Amino acid sequence: MPEFKQGTVVVTGGSRGIGASISLELARAGLHVACLSRSGELPDAGGLDTAARARLTALRCDITDAASVQAAFAAVPALFGLQVVGLVNNAGIHLQGPSASFPIADFDRVMQTNAASLLLASQVAYPYLREAGSALIVNIGSFYDKLGVRGNVAYCASKAAVGAISRCLAVEWARDGIQVVNIAPGYIETDLNREEMNEGALQAFLKKRIPTGGPAQSADIGRLSAMLFRLPGRFLTGETIYIDGGQGMAL
Repeated sequence: MPEFKQGTVVVTGGSRGIGASISLELARAGLHVACLSRSGELPDAGGLDTAARARLTALRCDITDAASVQAAFAAVPALFGLQVVGLVNNAGIHLQGPSASFPIADFDRVMQTNAASLLLASQVAYPYLREAGSALIVNIGSFYDKLGVRGNVAYCASKAAVGAISRCLAVEWARDGIQVVNIAPGYIETDLNREEMNEGALQAFLKKRIPTGGPAQSADIGRLSAMLFRLPGRFLTGETIYIDGGQGMAL
């Protein structure tokens, strides 16, 4: 059984929101982290000790642009002098509107960012992960992948695609020592949506609708992601792990 993964993990959308929490928890767990984002900024690492903060670095990258993704990955091995042992595909967008009039251009944009760019990043990462011999891709999907949600035809479709891509890559790349796991969050409070989540009507709805009593914190997704990188063995692959407080199964 292989040891825990040691090396650098690339996190897309790693500067804010769930991606920032994932980056911080990975660094806290002892992994080195390359945080990719359009801004090229580091997440707020005030809660980390000095050693953990030193395991974080930031790179500017547009995940929808192949040349930008390739350039970012080419720079990663030299950042810490370590192999790339993981990729967290977190970056994404959420556009919504009535299905009968939802612009196809917006649908294409959501699918490009949430699904096609995820595959692109995985393809670019593939030779680095294969070289490591024991690597992990964590995709951040959504529990919307199994729901019919009004006004969310593009987002639901894109996250269903994330699950399908995860399964296909897991099967194809298992022989290369690459695991692929899809994390599908429900409602998560982050620095980007905290005010909205605590608005009276939505807060009351989520407290009633989610069996555990309300949304999770972004750190919950970060800790789960870090745990997956610390698990020895390769047998967990291709699965979707729902972390939604039981909402997606509750009647």
